Formats: sequence, structure tokens, C-alpha cells
Amino acid sequence: MKKYLSLFIILLMVFAINIKTTKAEDSANTDTTVSGQQEEREKLKTDIKAKREEMQKQNEARREEAKQKIENLRAKIKEEKNAIKAKIKETRITGREKALERFDKAIERMNDLKDKINSKIIQMEAKGVTTTDAKNFITTAETKLEEAKGKIAEIHTLLSASINELTKENKTKLRILTQETQTLIKTTHENLNSALKALKDAVKVKRDAEKDTKETKE
Repeated sequence: MKKYLSLFIILLMVFAINIKTTKAEDSANTDTTVSGQQEEREKLKTDIKAKREEMQKQNEARREEAKQKIENLRAKIKEEKNAIKAKIKETRITGREKALERFDKAIERMNDLKDKINSKIIQMEAKGVTTTDAKNFITTAETKLEEAKGKIAEIHTLLSASINELTKENKTKLRILTQETQTLIKTTHENLNSALKALKDAVKVKRDAEKDTKETKE
């Protein structure tokens, strides 16, 4: 009887060891999967950031080039001997500059709003608030904002190509670029608002959790 009892105990011990080993392997596999997914997410974020920065450099270079071209066009107006034609060209250039300024101001407002929300995210993150959703909306907003800048750079190029009146084809192109820019700016604004809302919701979740914890202890 003692012999069978000892064998039974040994079998139980072996079975317990097997269970622990299996759990350890499962845990290791889970950790590896989570780690791999995290690495993929980080790589994706890095790639998006790199593309956005490259797009930003290209947009800034195109805009600076276009601004210089407009200045050159304005200088050429002085060569026009006909006062009426010179006035028409001056009015045309001024109108184009004002149109471009409106787009630049819209972009500036979006940048200011983005910076304010990013500051809030940093503050809340320091307080232990989960900011993942807010950051995701910010990332989308930044991408759309750069796309809008790209469209504006195209408008700059189009309006600075010549001092003459735009052709029918270029007028159509300008209208399409304007509509696309407005849509992208609107989408940027929507994502920034969503980021702010996500941040407020996350703050509320943390406060509610802290309140529940406090009530439980009491």
C-alpha cells in the first residue's frame, strides 16, 4: 500500500511540474507576442514620423521658392511702362498674396491648437492619465496638416508661375486644390478636437477610478 501511495505522490509531483512548465512556456510566448506587437507599433510610428518630417521639408522648400518667385514677379511690374497694365498686375499679385496668407493663417491656427493640446497631454501624462487615444488623434492631425501644407505649396507654385491671368485649366486646378486644402484643414481640426475630447475622457476615467478606490478603502 505504501508503495502505491508513494508512486501516486510522485505522479502528482510530475503532473504539477508539467503544468508549471506549460504555463511558463505560454507566458513566455505571450510576452514574446506582446513585445513583437509593441515593436511593430513603434516601427510604424517611427516610419510615419520620418515621412511626415520629409514631407515638411519638401513643403517648406517649395513654399520658400514660390514666395521668392512672387517677389520676382512684383519686381517685374516696375518694368511695365503702361500704368494701367502695371496697376492690374499689381492688384493681381496682391490678391494672390492675400489668398495665400489666409491659408497660412489657417495652418498657423491649427499648429497653435495642436501645440496647446500636446502641452495638455504632457501634463496629464505626468499625472498618470492614459493618453494613447489622444496621441493617436494628434498623429492623424499632424499627417493631415502636412498634407494640407503640401496642397498650399502647390497653390503657391501655381500662383507664382506667372504674373499673367490664370488659364482656364489653371483656374480649375486652383479650385480643386483649394477645396482639397479646406477639407484637409477641416479634418485636421476634427482630429484635434477628438484628441482634446479623448484627453478629457481619460481624465474622467482616472478620477472615477480614484474615487472608487477611495470609497472601497473607506
